[in-house]
Amino acid sequence: MLINNKSIAIVGGGPAGLTLARLLQLKNANVKVYERDINKYARVQGSPLDMHEDSGLAALRKADLLEEFKKAYRPGADKTLIMNEQAEILFSDHEGKPDEDFGAEHFRPEIDRGPLRNMLLDSLQPETVVWNSHFISMEPHNEGWMLHFKNGTSAYADLVIAADGANSKIRPYLTDNKPLYSGIIMLEGNVSKENAPNINALIKGGKIMAFGNTKNILMGQKGNGDLGFYASFKADENWPVNSGLNFSDSASILEWFKTEYSEWSNIWDELFINAATPFIPRLIYYMPLDQTWETKPNVTLLGDAAHVMPPFAGEGANMAMLDALELSEHLTNNNYSTLQEALHHYETKMCKRAAVATQESLENGERMHSENALATMLEFFSGH
Repeated sequence: MLINNKSIAIVGGGPAGLTLARLLQLKNANVKVYERDINKYARVQGSPLDMHEDSGLAALRKADLLEEFKKAYRPGADKTLIMNEQAEILFSDHEGKPDEDFGAEHFRPEIDRGPLRNMLLDSLQPETVVWNSHFISMEPHNEGWMLHFKNGTSAYADLVIAADGANSKIRPYLTDNKPLYSGIIMLEGNVSKENAPNINALIKGGKIMAFGNTKNILMGQKGNGDLGFYASFKADENWPVNSGLNFSDSASILEWFKTEYSEWSNIWDELFINAATPFIPRLIYYMPLDQTWETKPNVTLLGDAAHVMPPFAGEGANMAMLDALELSEHLTNNNYSTLQEALHHYETKMCKRAAVATQESLENGERMHSENALATMLEFFSGH
């Protein structure tokens, strides 16, 4: 194999980086994952993910983790309500959703990010993940790279793989491509089910998508019962600064919501009154659809580091895990004479595939924030 006797550094311990580490270890590769978190408990993991048959689930199947996934996923968490701004239910698949199972075309099982990450971590050899390794910089060294971390340590690798997310610090070593702003902001909040009893009575472990006046509220119930929610709307890229809002002050955010979502029912208010603070304004970015770069023999990208995209097609994590699957195969299948050739074929295919998913995500984002979003989404879900 091209990676025999080579040390591989994966920077970033999210789903993509950990999936890649697992797949490479199954091929006896020498791999380390450098993760900036202090330990596996350092951060509350975000909203649930739905896994798709030909991408996320395909990677888990190849990683021999599908049976573990079946123990950890949340049946019924993909059930959806479509509402208007008055919280009237206009579509529900809670009763009529067919009993799908693994292998079914439209089955998209949901899993919380924490259990997914723990499952992947538990599949790795001991001490694969080097915690408290916040990447700062790297420079060429021998045939590879010397990596430097915030804690003062350094490490050498023959091959560096960036899995360090949308704000990747490794991307600039490969390309000048920068993410573009989509025009959409998602204000993220989290509230316990006890503190949002009216919404909790509606959601029943699934998802809610509410549309009105070019704005959305999107939410999913987590495994612990908490409601992770987003107020999603179009705004200027400088909105978080120019809004004057204190994102740690629930009263300030509630006042903003009542003003900007003035046509919306006060049933939604309990989300904002009782949410944990701070709220997090998430600006939605994407990489240029036509991006390319010159392949190097010793560094590459995957996941959001390569092709961050809006969340409106549910493809981000799935594309990232498919990247891991395809990169592992390109590095280990003996079809290429050099690492640079293998990486070039991987990157070319990955960029084309990601551009399609990004375009779909952008188009969905426009539909969901249009004047007729509710009618459009009702038509889509009813037809689906």
